[in-house]
Amino acid sequence: MPEQTVAAEIMRAVDEGFEEQLQLSQELVRCPSTRGQEATAQDLMARAARDFGYAVDMWRIDPDEIAKHPGFSPVDVSYENAYTVVASWRPENPRGRSLILNGHVDVVPVGPEKMWTRLPFGGEIDGDWMYGRGAGDMKTGTVSALYALEGLRRAGYRPAAPVHFESVIEEECTGNGALSTLVRGYKADAVLIPEPTGERLTSAQVGVVWMRVKVAGIPVHVAHAGSGQNAIEACVPLWEALHALEEEFNLPENKHPAFADNPHPVNVVISQIKGGDWTSSVPAWCTFEVRVGLYPGIDPATIQQRLTETIATASRSHTFLANNPPEIEWQGFLSPGYELPKDTPGEALLDRCHEMVFSSTAGRRASTALTDSRFHGIYNRTPAYVYGAIAENVHGFDERVNLPSVRRVTAAMALFIADWCGLEKI
Repeated sequence: MPEQTVAAEIMRAVDEGFEEQLQLSQELVRCPSTRGQEATAQDLMARAARDFGYAVDMWRIDPDEIAKHPGFSPVDVSYENAYTVVASWRPENPRGRSLILNGHVDVVPVGPEKMWTRLPFGGEIDGDWMYGRGAGDMKTGTVSALYALEGLRRAGYRPAAPVHFESVIEEECTGNGALSTLVRGYKADAVLIPEPTGERLTSAQVGVVWMRVKVAGIPVHVAHAGSGQNAIEACVPLWEALHALEEEFNLPENKHPAFADNPHPVNVVISQIKGGDWTSSVPAWCTFEVRVGLYPGIDPATIQQRLTETIATASRSHTFLANNPPEIEWQGFLSPGYELPKDTPGEALLDRCHEMVFSSTAGRRASTALTDSRFHGIYNRTPAYVYGAIAENVHGFDERVNLPSVRRVTAAMALFIADWCGLEKI
């Protein structure tokens, strides 16, 4: 830990800059950065990093350049406006340990706006909370990483080791944004990701596979419905089979030890469905998409095989599907889970920094969602610490983040950077 007087200076500097930090966070939340619309948010982060004096590397993600990496997830959307931003601090005479600060600016869709009580991209502050899609997951976290660095500068210091601040996209669907930083060559001795963890450190996280299933039917006029084949209704036994597989994954004997206390850590969710062309016709087609969790240490290819077998088996018991089997496509996540190795030096340090700010011990959580930590942890063998503020209704209506929590976490991150990287006087 930095000397007590220096630590107090850093925490005070974070507090002094917090209103400015909130302003940038609001501006970022007001960028509706759903898939394919992230460029404006990335422009904002690049401009902010340049204003702070960092060297900014901003490039468009080329799927062909990252497709051969084992962490790549397939995509069927345009990357025309898909940009990664990395802002770097490189001291003239580096010492200490290098660090990556990683955050994402992409967000999931808002759903029916009438179900929100606030503007989905308003960034409204009410008391201790900021509202809006991405306020929790994880735009305030991304900005807090930048302002943890800024807190050091306000206190009269710079990191003594290289630091790379990464603002990425595609975290919510493939992770290819973070992957692009690896392929471009960005590495460090540790990674800190301020996802909204409820002021706890993530000890493990599941992986995710996305699957698309296409079912064909036979269209006829509804007056003769019995002579056709309803593609939508044919999906029902497939869904039942997928949920049976889900229950198998959650049996006590099949659980990963990190999730032993969670009664249902692996979720299989039928997340999107489209089908049919006309209300008075038996539907000739149905397409549904599935999100499947998997434990750390399991190859996504193994889950792909189990899913393929499950769909095939369920189809064989259906009169029509037995002779007209569904088609399966893989798009989006093909991502392994990640478990933080035991007793890495950054974990103990983060505990000490948290305790100095919060006057309490940081808890632990095994997450049933995934983050970009897997790229650094698995492919670069770099410990990746996922630690952030309290947020509620993430991916739901009236998503919000607790601002006192953001302030405290920013201070803890600043202390972590100061110790991990070392400090040099400006």
